Amino acid sequence: MEVFRKGSYTVRLDANAADLRAAQRLRWQAFRAGQGGDGVDADRYDALCRHVLVEEAAGGRLVCTFRIMLLNGGSQIAQCYSAQYYGLSGLQDYAGRMVEMGRFCIRPGLQDPDILRVAWGAMTRVVAEERVDLMFGCSSFGGIEAGDYLDAFAVLKARHLAPKRWLPAVKAPNVFRFAARLRRKPDLRAAMAKMPPLLKSYLMMGGWVSDHAVVDAEMNTLHVFTGVEITAIPAARARLLRAIAG
Repeated sequence: MEVFRKGSYTVRLDANAADLRAAQRLRWQAFRAGQGGDGVDADRYDALCRHVLVEEAAGGRLVCTFRIMLLNGGSQIAQCYSAQYYGLSGLQDYAGRMVEMGRFCIRPGLQDPDILRVAWGAMTRVVAEERVDLMFGCSSFGGIEAGDYLDAFAVLKARHLAPKRWLPAVKAPNVFRFAARLRRKPDLRAAMAKMPPLLKSYLMMGGWVSDHAVVDAEMNTLHVFTGVEITAIPAARARLLRAIAG
């Protein structure tokens, strides 16, 4: 993906160790600020990924980052970050190219919706240039109290569960099995108010999720495995994403 500018923002891939460290510092602020200090959020998967940086065109301040891991097919699925938490054997025979999108975050305090749009424009470029067939990752809810998100989980159960052949199995030791446990009719307005913006974007593209949420105490999140088949993205949404990608 070449450098491109959209509105007030410039998007590029990391070029050196300093870029990676900037992304890790922003991730710390977004995910681990409650731990205090000014550290970095880093793990062994960083070395296997490229990192997308969304910066302010005026001044170059980093406002958003995420990392991508390209896989040639399902035979490589065990290498990805998500495989730590989900049983992904159903995807091992997937023949198409795949990309895992992870550690997505926006600088705390920024509310400009164009940041998310530009980030999706960058992802659209990656998908097109790499001929990706399936995009996936972990979509996170803040905190680990499932009771705060019951309407959202009920909507996921009713409308957005993964196809059975690809449905991730339970692997993590602590999960909330919302598809099995919930018997409620969701309040759609309440559900959408609690749905994370990144997950909303996935769902608008025809995305699907696991039938359970992983309770990640280290990151203080609940997350669901989320997949999007590129050919299933609605035509109008695909046109909008291509327009953003330029």
